[in-house]
Amino acid sequence: MVNRRISLVHPTSNPNSRNAAIALAEANLLHEVITAVAYDPKSQLARTIRQLPRSIGLPLSQELERRTWVAPGSSTIRTHPWREALRVALVKSGVSTKVGLGQQGPINWVYKSLDRHVARCHLNEIDAVYAYEDGAAYTFEAAKQRGIRCFYELPIAFHHTSRQIQQDEARRFPEFASALQAAHEPLWKLERKDQEAALADHIFVASSMTRQSLLDAGIASERISVIPYGAPVDYFRPQPKLDKKFRALFVGRVGPRKGVHYLLQAWKKLRLSDAELKLVGVNEFPTGWLESFQDCIHYLPSVPHTTLRQHYCNASVLVFPSLVEGFGLVMLEAMACGIPVITTPNAAGPDIITDGVEGFIVPIRDPEIIQEKLEWCYENPDKLAQMGRSARKKAELSTWFGYRQKLASKIQTLLSE
Repeated sequence: MVNRRISLVHPTSNPNSRNAAIALAEANLLHEVITAVAYDPKSQLARTIRQLPRSIGLPLSQELERRTWVAPGSSTIRTHPWREALRVALVKSGVSTKVGLGQQGPINWVYKSLDRHVARCHLNEIDAVYAYEDGAAYTFEAAKQRGIRCFYELPIAFHHTSRQIQQDEARRFPEFASALQAAHEPLWKLERKDQEAALADHIFVASSMTRQSLLDAGIASERISVIPYGAPVDYFRPQPKLDKKFRALFVGRVGPRKGVHYLLQAWKKLRLSDAELKLVGVNEFPTGWLESFQDCIHYLPSVPHTTLRQHYCNASVLVFPSLVEGFGLVMLEAMACGIPVITTPNAAGPDIITDGVEGFIVPIRDPEIIQEKLEWCYENPDKLAQMGRSARKKAELSTWFGYRQKLASKIQTLLSE
Protein backbone atom coordinates (compact mmCIF):
# COMPACT_ATOMS: atom_id res chain seq x y z
CA MET A 1 0.00 0.00 0.00
CA VAL A 2 1.41 3.36 -1.06
CA ASN A 3 1.01 6.15 1.48
CA ARG A 4 -0.86 9.41 0.90
CA ARG A 5 -3.56 7.84 -1.22
CA ILE A 6 -6.83 8.65 0.54
CA SER A 7 -8.94 11.62 -0.53
CA LEU A 8 -11.39 13.10 1.98
CA VAL A 9 -14.53 14.77 0.61
CA HIS A 10 -16.74 17.13 2.60
CA PRO A 11 -18.76 19.96 1.02
CA THR A 12 -18.46 22.29 4.01
CA SER A 13 -16.41 21.87 7.19
CA ASN A 14 -16.91 20.82 10.79
CA PRO A 15 -14.70 19.63 13.65
CA ASN A 16 -15.09 15.93 12.86
CA SER A 17 -14.24 16.25 9.16
CA ARG A 18 -11.24 18.47 9.93
CA ASN A 19 -9.96 16.01 12.50
CA ALA A 20 -10.52 13.07 10.16
CA ALA A 21 -8.35 14.85 7.60
CA ILE A 22 -5.68 15.53 10.21
CA ALA A 23 -5.81 11.88 11.30
CA LEU A 24 -5.12 10.74 7.75
CA ALA A 25 -2.33 13.30 7.35
CA GLU A 26 -0.68 12.31 10.63
CA ALA A 27 -0.67 8.70 9.41
CA ASN A 28 0.78 9.83 6.06
CA LEU A 29 -2.35 8.58 4.28
CA LEU A 30 -4.00 11.80 3.11
CA HIS A 31 -3.83 12.58 -0.61
CA GLU A 32 -6.09 15.65 -0.66
CA VAL A 33 -9.15 17.29 0.85
CA ILE A 34 -11.94 18.15 -1.58
CA THR A 35 -14.47 20.74 -0.45
CA ALA A 36 -16.46 23.73 -1.62
CA VAL A 37 -14.90 26.65 0.26
CA ALA A 38 -11.69 26.55 2.29
CA TYR A 39 -11.19 29.50 4.63
CA ASP A 40 -7.93 30.10 6.49
CA PRO A 41 -8.37 32.40 9.55
CA LYS A 42 -4.70 33.39 9.23
CA SER A 43 -4.89 34.32 5.55
CA GLN A 44 -4.65 37.75 3.96
CA LEU A 45 -8.38 37.51 3.21
CA ALA A 46 -9.11 37.05 6.91
CA ARG A 47 -6.94 40.03 7.83
CA THR A 48 -8.71 42.16 5.24
CA ILE A 49 -12.14 41.17 6.54
CA ARG A 50 -11.12 42.18 10.06
CA GLN A 51 -10.44 45.69 8.75
CA LEU A 52 -13.98 46.08 7.41
CA PRO A 53 -16.71 47.89 9.38
CA ARG A 54 -18.02 45.58 12.09
CA SER A 55 -21.53 45.49 10.60
CA ILE A 56 -20.07 43.95 7.42
CA GLY A 57 -16.95 42.17 8.60
CA LEU A 58 -18.40 40.29 11.58
CA PRO A 59 -21.21 38.39 9.79
CA LEU A 60 -18.91 37.70 6.83
CA SER A 61 -16.19 36.40 9.13
CA GLN A 62 -18.66 34.21 11.04
CA GLU A 63 -19.99 32.72 7.80
CA LEU A 64 -16.50 31.95 6.50
CA GLU A 65 -15.25 30.54 9.80
CA ARG A 66 -17.80 27.74 9.42
CA ARG A 67 -15.81 26.70 6.35
CA THR A 68 -12.37 26.72 7.94
CA TRP A 69 -9.92 24.37 6.26
CA VAL A 70 -6.16 24.51 6.69
CA ALA A 71 -4.22 21.96 4.66
CA PRO A 72 -3.06 19.20 7.03
CA GLY A 73 0.66 18.51 6.66
CA SER A 74 1.81 18.84 3.08
CA SER A 75 -1.50 17.76 1.55
CA THR A 76 -3.57 19.91 -0.78
CA ILE A 77 -7.11 21.27 -0.58
CA ARG A 78 -9.17 21.30 -3.76
CA THR A 79 -11.98 23.84 -3.69
CA HIS A 80 -15.10 24.23 -5.83
CA PRO A 81 -16.60 27.37 -4.30
CA TRP A 82 -19.05 28.96 -6.69
CA ARG A 83 -22.08 26.76 -5.96
CA GLU A 84 -21.64 27.17 -2.21
CA ALA A 85 -21.20 30.93 -2.62
CA LEU A 86 -24.40 31.07 -4.65
CA ARG A 87 -26.21 28.91 -2.09
CA VAL A 88 -25.27 31.25 0.75
CA ALA A 89 -26.36 34.27 -1.30
CA LEU A 90 -29.71 32.66 -2.13
CA VAL A 91 -30.42 31.67 1.47
CA LYS A 92 -29.19 34.87 3.14
CA SER A 93 -31.10 37.08 0.70
CA GLY A 94 -34.32 35.15 1.18
CA VAL A 95 -34.57 34.40 -2.55
CA SER A 96 -34.37 30.65 -1.93
CA THR A 97 -37.52 30.73 0.19
CA LYS A 98 -39.36 33.10 -2.16
CA VAL A 99 -38.88 30.80 -5.15
CA GLY A 100 -39.88 27.70 -3.19
CA LEU A 101 -36.46 26.09 -2.74
CA GLY A 102 -36.31 26.60 1.02
CA GLN A 103 -32.95 25.99 2.68
CA GLN A 104 -32.62 22.31 1.83
CA GLY A 105 -32.93 22.71 -1.94
CA PRO A 106 -29.68 24.67 -2.37
CA ILE A 107 -27.89 22.44 0.17
CA ASN A 108 -28.89 19.32 -1.77
CA TRP A 109 -27.65 20.97 -4.96
CA VAL A 110 -24.23 21.75 -3.46
CA TYR A 111 -23.80 18.23 -2.04
CA LYS A 112 -24.88 16.41 -5.20
CA SER A 113 -22.84 18.68 -7.49
CA LEU A 114 -19.61 18.18 -5.54
CA ASP A 115 -20.29 14.45 -5.29
CA ARG A 116 -20.76 14.22 -9.06
CA HIS A 117 -17.62 16.29 -9.72
CA VAL A 118 -15.48 14.11 -7.44
CA ALA A 119 -16.77 10.99 -9.19
CA ARG A 120 -15.72 12.43 -12.57
CA CYS A 121 -12.47 14.20 -11.77
CA HIS A 122 -10.91 13.27 -8.43
CA LEU A 123 -10.53 9.50 -8.30
CA ASN A 124 -7.21 9.21 -10.10
CA GLU A 125 -4.18 7.73 -8.33
CA ILE A 126 -5.91 7.05 -5.01
CA ASP A 127 -6.56 3.84 -3.13
CA ALA A 128 -9.48 4.98 -0.98
CA VAL A 129 -11.98 7.79 -0.55
CA TYR A 130 -13.45 9.01 2.75
CA ALA A 131 -16.84 10.71 2.33
CA TYR A 132 -19.92 11.76 4.27
CA GLU A 133 -23.69 11.30 4.32
CA ASP A 134 -25.57 12.85 1.37
CA GLY A 135 -22.35 13.52 -0.53
CA ALA A 136 -21.02 10.09 -1.48
CA ALA A 137 -23.37 8.18 -3.80
CA TYR A 138 -21.83 9.16 -7.16
CA THR A 139 -18.32 9.05 -5.72
CA PHE A 140 -18.72 5.57 -4.27
CA GLU A 141 -20.36 4.20 -7.41
CA ALA A 142 -17.47 5.42 -9.57
CA ALA A 143 -14.88 4.34 -6.99
CA LYS A 144 -16.23 0.80 -6.91
CA GLN A 145 -15.79 0.51 -10.66
CA ARG A 146 -12.10 1.38 -10.21
CA GLY A 147 -11.45 -0.88 -7.24
CA ILE A 148 -11.10 2.07 -4.85
CA ARG A 149 -12.04 1.47 -1.20
CA CYS A 150 -14.98 3.48 0.13
CA PHE A 151 -15.01 4.76 3.72
CA TYR A 152 -18.19 6.45 4.91
CA GLU A 153 -18.83 8.60 7.96
CA LEU A 154 -22.39 8.83 9.26
CA PRO A 155 -22.59 11.72 11.76
CA ILE A 156 -26.23 11.17 12.83
CA ALA A 157 -28.60 8.24 13.25
CA PHE A 158 -29.36 6.47 9.97
CA HIS A 159 -32.40 7.85 8.20
CA HIS A 160 -34.78 4.98 9.03
CA THR A 161 -34.45 5.69 12.76
CA SER A 162 -34.22 9.46 12.44
CA ARG A 163 -37.25 9.62 10.17
CA GLN A 164 -39.37 7.44 12.47
CA ILE A 165 -38.58 9.52 15.56
CA GLN A 166 -39.25 12.80 13.80
CA GLN A 167 -42.46 11.55 12.20
CA ASP A 168 -43.66 10.47 15.65
CA GLU A 169 -42.83 13.92 16.99
CA ALA A 170 -44.68 15.61 14.12
CA ARG A 171 -47.77 13.60 15.03
CA ARG A 172 -47.44 14.72 18.66
CA PHE A 173 -46.87 18.34 17.68
CA PRO A 174 -48.29 19.01 14.19
CA GLU A 175 -47.36 22.68 14.53
CA PHE A 176 -43.67 21.64 14.55
CA ALA A 177 -43.84 19.37 11.50
CA SER A 178 -42.12 21.81 9.16
CA ALA A 179 -39.11 22.04 11.51
CA LEU A 180 -38.65 18.26 11.65
CA GLN A 181 -36.65 17.88 8.46
CA ALA A 182 -36.22 14.10 8.35
CA ALA A 183 -39.98 13.58 8.67
CA HIS A 184 -40.53 14.76 5.12
CA GLU A 185 -37.30 14.16 3.19
CA PRO A 186 -37.96 13.23 -0.46
CA LEU A 187 -37.77 9.61 -1.56
CA TRP A 188 -34.80 10.25 -3.87
CA LYS A 189 -32.76 11.50 -0.93
CA LEU A 190 -33.61 8.47 1.22
CA GLU A 191 -32.64 6.17 -1.65
CA ARG A 192 -29.29 8.00 -1.97
CA LYS A 193 -28.61 7.44 1.72
CA ASP A 194 -29.37 3.73 1.34
CA GLN A 195 -27.12 3.56 -1.73
CA GLU A 196 -24.24 5.24 0.09
CA ALA A 197 -24.47 2.86 3.03
CA ALA A 198 -24.71 -0.17 0.74
CA LEU A 199 -21.65 0.86 -1.31
CA ALA A 200 -19.47 1.72 1.68
CA ASP A 201 -16.77 -0.81 2.52
CA HIS A 202 -16.74 0.48 6.09
CA ILE A 203 -18.88 2.95 8.03
CA PHE A 204 -17.56 5.14 10.85
CA VAL A 205 -19.96 6.46 13.49
CA ALA A 206 -19.44 8.37 16.72
CA SER A 207 -22.05 6.77 18.98
CA SER A 208 -23.66 3.47 19.88
CA MET A 209 -27.04 4.99 19.00
CA THR A 210 -25.94 5.61 15.41
CA ARG A 211 -24.45 2.12 15.25
CA GLN A 212 -27.75 0.61 16.42
CA SER A 213 -29.66 2.57 13.79
CA LEU A 214 -27.47 0.95 11.11
CA LEU A 215 -27.90 -2.51 12.61
CA ASP A 216 -31.68 -1.97 12.63
CA ALA A 217 -31.43 -1.18 8.91
CA GLY A 218 -29.68 -4.49 8.22
CA ILE A 219 -26.07 -3.28 8.02
CA ALA A 220 -23.65 -5.97 9.21
CA SER A 221 -21.91 -5.14 12.49
CA GLU A 222 -18.45 -5.94 11.10
CA ARG A 223 -18.85 -3.05 8.64
CA ILE A 224 -19.33 -0.50 11.44
CA SER A 225 -16.80 1.12 13.79
CA VAL A 226 -17.77 3.37 16.70
CA ILE A 227 -15.15 6.06 17.33
CA PRO A 228 -16.50 8.88 19.53
CA TYR A 229 -15.55 12.42 18.63
CA GLY A 230 -13.22 14.44 20.83
CA ALA A 231 -13.20 17.44 23.13
CA PRO A 232 -10.95 20.45 22.41
CA VAL A 233 -9.69 20.43 25.99
CA ASP A 234 -6.90 22.94 25.40
CA TYR A 235 -9.31 25.66 24.26
CA PHE A 236 -12.37 24.82 26.35
CA ARG A 237 -11.13 24.98 29.94
CA PRO A 238 -12.77 25.76 33.29
CA GLN A 239 -12.89 29.45 34.20
CA PRO A 240 -14.40 31.19 37.23
CA LYS A 241 -18.14 31.82 36.93
CA LEU A 242 -18.89 35.54 36.78
CA ASP A 243 -21.93 35.41 39.08
CA LYS A 244 -23.78 33.10 41.48
CA LYS A 245 -26.96 32.80 39.43
CA PHE A 246 -28.07 29.25 38.67
CA ARG A 247 -27.95 29.03 34.90
CA ALA A 248 -29.13 26.14 32.73
CA LEU A 249 -27.72 26.34 29.21
CA PHE A 250 -28.72 24.85 25.87
CA VAL A 251 -26.46 25.21 22.82
CA GLY A 252 -27.47 24.06 19.34
CA ARG A 253 -30.33 24.45 16.91
CA VAL A 254 -33.24 25.63 19.04
CA GLY A 255 -35.97 23.41 17.71
CA PRO A 256 -38.08 20.28 18.22
CA ARG A 257 -35.49 17.71 17.05
CA LYS A 258 -33.26 18.85 19.90
CA GLY A 259 -36.12 18.44 22.40
CA VAL A 260 -36.03 22.11 23.40
CA HIS A 261 -39.82 22.26 23.83
CA TYR A 262 -39.57 19.62 26.56
CA LEU A 263 -36.84 21.62 28.30
CA LEU A 264 -39.05 24.72 28.17
CA GLN A 265 -41.98 22.80 29.64
CA ALA A 266 -39.77 21.66 32.52
CA TRP A 267 -38.26 25.08 33.14
CA LYS A 268 -41.59 26.89 33.17
CA LYS A 269 -42.84 24.62 35.95
CA LEU A 270 -39.75 25.06 38.13
CA ARG A 271 -40.15 28.77 38.91
CA LEU A 272 -36.69 28.97 40.49
CA SER A 273 -35.47 32.19 42.09
CA ASP A 274 -32.21 33.78 40.90
CA ALA A 275 -32.08 31.34 37.99
CA GLU A 276 -31.89 31.60 34.23
CA LEU A 277 -32.40 29.36 31.22
CA LYS A 278 -30.17 30.46 28.34
CA LEU A 279 -30.73 29.14 24.81
CA VAL A 280 -28.00 29.71 22.23
CA GLY A 281 -28.60 28.85 18.59
CA VAL A 282 -30.75 29.38 15.52
CA ASN A 283 -34.48 29.32 16.28
CA GLU A 284 -36.15 26.54 14.26
CA PHE A 285 -39.57 26.75 15.92
CA PRO A 286 -42.53 28.30 14.04
CA THR A 287 -42.59 32.09 14.03
CA GLY A 288 -43.79 33.43 17.37
CA TRP A 289 -43.65 30.15 19.29
CA LEU A 290 -40.36 30.68 21.13
CA GLU A 291 -41.25 34.32 21.76
CA SER A 292 -44.11 33.16 23.98
CA PHE A 293 -41.45 32.04 26.48
CA GLN A 294 -39.50 35.30 26.44
CA ASP A 295 -40.38 36.09 30.07
CA CYS A 296 -38.61 32.97 31.36
CA ILE A 297 -35.64 32.51 29.02
CA HIS A 298 -32.57 34.36 27.76
CA TYR A 299 -32.27 33.67 24.04
CA LEU A 300 -29.25 34.38 21.82
CA PRO A 301 -29.92 33.61 18.12
CA SER A 302 -26.34 32.72 17.29
CA VAL A 303 -22.85 33.39 18.59
CA PRO A 304 -19.40 32.82 17.09
CA HIS A 305 -17.97 29.46 18.13
CA THR A 306 -14.99 31.31 19.59
CA THR A 307 -17.25 32.94 22.21
CA LEU A 308 -18.96 29.73 23.36
CA ARG A 309 -16.37 29.14 26.07
CA GLN A 310 -17.66 32.16 27.98
CA HIS A 311 -21.24 30.88 27.83
CA TYR A 312 -20.23 27.41 29.02
CA CYS A 313 -18.16 28.74 31.91
CA ASN A 314 -21.00 30.98 33.11
CA ALA A 315 -23.43 28.04 33.14
CA SER A 316 -24.27 25.72 36.01
CA VAL A 317 -25.39 22.82 33.81
CA LEU A 318 -25.80 22.10 30.10
CA VAL A 319 -29.14 20.57 29.10
CA PHE A 320 -29.16 18.75 25.76
CA PRO A 321 -32.42 16.74 25.54
CA SER A 322 -32.17 15.79 21.87
CA LEU A 323 -34.65 13.31 20.39
CA VAL A 324 -32.24 12.05 17.75
CA GLU A 325 -28.59 12.88 17.27
CA GLY A 326 -25.35 11.37 16.19
CA PHE A 327 -23.05 12.89 18.74
CA GLY A 328 -23.57 16.13 20.65
CA LEU A 329 -20.18 17.85 20.44
CA VAL A 330 -21.50 20.66 22.61
CA MET A 331 -21.65 18.21 25.50
CA LEU A 332 -17.92 17.52 25.37
CA GLU A 333 -17.21 21.24 25.00
CA ALA A 334 -19.24 21.99 28.13
CA MET A 335 -17.62 19.12 30.02
CA ALA A 336 -14.18 20.42 29.05
CA CYS A 337 -15.21 23.67 30.76
CA GLY A 338 -16.14 21.73 33.89
CA ILE A 339 -19.89 21.86 33.31
CA PRO A 340 -22.05 18.76 33.95
CA VAL A 341 -24.58 17.63 31.36
CA ILE A 342 -28.21 16.51 31.31
CA THR A 343 -28.85 14.59 28.10
CA THR A 344 -30.61 11.61 26.53
CA PRO A 345 -29.57 8.16 25.26
CA ASN A 346 -30.39 9.37 21.73
CA ALA A 347 -27.76 12.13 21.93
CA ALA A 348 -24.88 9.72 22.64
CA GLY A 349 -25.31 10.27 26.37
CA PRO A 350 -24.17 6.75 27.37
CA ASP A 351 -21.08 7.10 25.14
CA ILE A 352 -20.04 10.31 26.89
CA ILE A 353 -21.14 10.28 30.53
CA THR A 354 -21.93 7.90 33.35
CA ASP A 355 -25.37 8.66 34.75
CA GLY A 356 -25.01 10.42 38.09
CA VAL A 357 -21.25 11.01 37.74
CA GLU A 358 -20.65 13.67 35.05
CA GLY A 359 -24.33 14.48 34.69
CA PHE A 360 -27.64 12.73 34.09
CA ILE A 361 -29.10 10.65 31.27
CA VAL A 362 -32.86 11.17 30.96
CA PRO A 363 -35.43 9.60 28.61
CA ILE A 364 -36.46 11.51 25.51
CA ARG A 365 -39.78 13.40 25.65
CA ASP A 366 -39.88 13.50 29.46
CA PRO A 367 -40.17 17.06 30.84
CA GLU A 368 -40.96 15.75 34.33
CA ILE A 369 -37.60 13.98 34.62
CA ILE A 370 -35.79 17.02 33.17
CA GLN A 371 -37.54 19.14 35.79
CA GLU A 372 -36.53 16.70 38.54
CA LYS A 373 -32.85 16.72 37.51
CA LEU A 374 -32.74 20.51 37.15
CA GLU A 375 -34.26 20.88 40.60
CA TRP A 376 -31.61 18.54 42.01
CA CYS A 377 -28.88 20.61 40.36
CA TYR A 378 -30.35 23.80 41.80
CA GLU A 379 -30.64 22.40 45.32
CA ASN A 380 -27.24 20.64 45.41
CA PRO A 381 -24.60 23.17 44.29
CA ASP A 382 -21.71 21.38 46.01
CA LYS A 383 -22.56 18.02 44.45
CA LEU A 384 -23.11 19.74 41.11
CA ALA A 385 -19.63 21.29 41.35
CA GLN A 386 -18.16 17.82 41.94
CA MET A 387 -20.03 16.59 38.87
CA GLY A 388 -18.40 19.42 36.95
CA ARG A 389 -14.93 18.37 38.09
CA SER A 390 -15.70 14.80 37.03
CA ALA A 391 -16.94 16.10 33.69
CA ARG A 392 -13.64 17.87 33.06
CA LYS A 393 -11.69 14.70 33.89
CA LYS A 394 -13.86 12.69 31.50
CA ALA A 395 -13.36 15.26 28.75
CA GLU A 396 -9.60 15.02 29.22
CA LEU A 397 -9.90 11.31 28.37
CA SER A 398 -11.96 12.07 25.25
CA THR A 399 -9.67 14.25 23.16
CA TRP A 400 -9.49 14.86 19.43
CA PHE A 401 -5.96 13.46 19.56
CA GLY A 402 -7.34 10.17 20.81
CA TYR A 403 -10.04 10.22 18.14
CA ARG A 404 -7.47 10.74 15.41
CA GLN A 405 -5.28 7.90 16.66
CA LYS A 406 -8.19 5.45 16.74
CA LEU A 407 -9.49 6.49 13.33
CA ALA A 408 -6.09 6.27 11.63
CA SER A 409 -5.35 2.92 13.26
CA LYS A 410 -8.65 1.43 12.10
CA ILE A 411 -8.21 2.71 8.55
CA GLN A 412 -4.67 1.34 8.39
CA THR A 413 -5.98 -2.04 9.53
CA LEU A 414 -8.74 -1.99 6.91
CA LEU A 415 -6.30 -1.05 4.15
CA SER A 416 -3.99 -3.91 5.07
CA GLU A 417 -6.73 -6.53 4.81
